[in-house]
Amino acid sequence: MAGMRAVVCEGAGGVEVLTIGEIEDPTPAVDEVVINVVAAGVNRADLLQRQGHYPPPPGAPGTIGLEVSGTIAAVGAEVEGWSVGDECCALLAGGGYAEKVVVPAPQVMPVPEGVDLVSAAALPEVVATVWSNVFMTAHLKEGETLLVHGGSSGIGTMAIQLGVAHGARVLCTVGSKDKMDFCHRLGAEVAINYKEAEWASVVNEATGKQGADVILDIMGAKYLQDNVKTLAYDGRLVVIGMQGGTKAELDLGRLMSRRGSVTGTGLRVRSVAEKGQILAEVVGHVWPLVAAKKVRPVIQRTYPLEAVAQAHEALEQSNHIGKILLTI
Repeated sequence: MAGMRAVVCEGAGGVEVLTIGEIEDPTPAVDEVVINVVAAGVNRADLLQRQGHYPPPPGAPGTIGLEVSGTIAAVGAEVEGWSVGDECCALLAGGGYAEKVVVPAPQVMPVPEGVDLVSAAALPEVVATVWSNVFMTAHLKEGETLLVHGGSSGIGTMAIQLGVAHGARVLCTVGSKDKMDFCHRLGAEVAINYKEAEWASVVNEATGKQGADVILDIMGAKYLQDNVKTLAYDGRLVVIGMQGGTKAELDLGRLMSRRGSVTGTGLRVRSVAEKGQILAEVVGHVWPLVAAKKVRPVIQRTYPLEAVAQAHEALEQSNHIGKILLTI
């Protein structure tokens, strides 16, 4: 049996459960490809999976990793448009922390023009998340106001750039002066240090009490009440994370008086067809912006696969700006 190196979790818990082991080489089904992995993105979902709180969906590889870049190693019999050796990046349901990964063909994208192969691993998860939520779900329009929580994260830095590129006014929350400065350089008009200011008051002041048309939220329960307070008329709050808990009171009177909506979404559990639709829109709408240098991946640091524990610790400490990658 041929084998490959991969990160294997020995139980669930802290970074001490992460080890480098050998697992079986993947083989593609008729509608799948195998990718020789060059780099893999490190995401908060990976930390949750390591801790035992976010198991992979049925049929997904049991190993960690939701996005990779690399070259095509094998192609299923019914796959069209991909050949062995092609450079690509891909959105996964799991398995990215390995030398090879098998992935449904609709979840594979070309590397955008002007991006090197390693950096391309920083794109699939954040671009798919931002595009599907801010544009496909919340329908952000030119001239509207977008509020991004966690503006210096991988998702946040992409949301700021895509909002600006589509003519929106962008506000964000961050946790330090350095992160404020960086988000300003990306195009955010207002960056709020939530450790030093009451962000909801700043948003209302900055918008002349009009509020934000679209809010992209990673915090969940902790921010729900203030998010609803800062929604504009016909505002759309999209919750994509629960770092601040899962349960909170919702002021329905305020929400209804603003004709607001609250949507909770997830990406990993969507069907292959749904992911394929999102990624097709990404290639059509976002890759030209990357090629035009209006949008770029923001990468804090890369770690070798053997340093996966340090990569997870760096993400947990939340001092980074942008993405953290593993190189294989």
